[in-house]
Amino acid sequence: MPRLTHIHRALEPRILAALGIVAAVLALFIALADEVASGGTHATDTAILMALRAPQDPSQTLGPAWVAEAVRDVSALGSPTVLGMLVAACVVFLLLRRDLRTAAFVAAATVSGAVASLLLKSAFARPRPDLVPHATTVFTASFPSGHAMLSAVVYLTLGALLARITYGWWQKRYLMVLAVSLTAMIGASRVYLGVHWPSDVLAGWALGAAWALACWIFAQLTGHERGRKT
Repeated sequence: MPRLTHIHRALEPRILAALGIVAAVLALFIALADEVASGGTHATDTAILMALRAPQDPSQTLGPAWVAEAVRDVSALGSPTVLGMLVAACVVFLLLRRDLRTAAFVAAATVSGAVASLLLKSAFARPRPDLVPHATTVFTASFPSGHAMLSAVVYLTLGALLARITYGWWQKRYLMVLAVSLTAMIGASRVYLGVHWPSDVLAGWALGAAWALACWIFAQLTGHERGRKT
């Protein structure tokens, strides 16, 4: 019976739709990676990056100093330190609730996403933008954006888990809109700060969303996500 239940779940329209989205987003990432490797995105990347700089002094970000400071704060929400603390806190909370399966799922989804991000950065080894001074310190290669990818993995995964145990249509939508909004703002902040090309961020968003959705599909098929339905 469990095997038949899993087969039935695999045929559910939402699972099939999610698989289609994962395939489409991965195709986007592959196409984008090919364009980056051939230099096809350089002109667009440069134009967007320079548009966010003061016309009279490209070394300065567009807008007053407090805007740059606020953007750095937003960017920090996607840093390995903040995301690691958030995931650790969620895992410990789940362990205290004796929900070992969900705790293991959250840890595995986020850690595997971080490892994939590092491996891809090493494989592509794309240099960081050098057109403008970086408004924050960076340590790794540029493609794909780790902040964009990992914020998508963490916030979308946690948003989906919370939505599953929340009653009410509006509450569920609010959680997912919040997760998507955080991911979008974090990725955009990396371009504004001059530490990533726009194509890096787009690739990070695509891969992070695909990763989070693939993990959700896995949870659905294996029964690791046991939320309550309305």
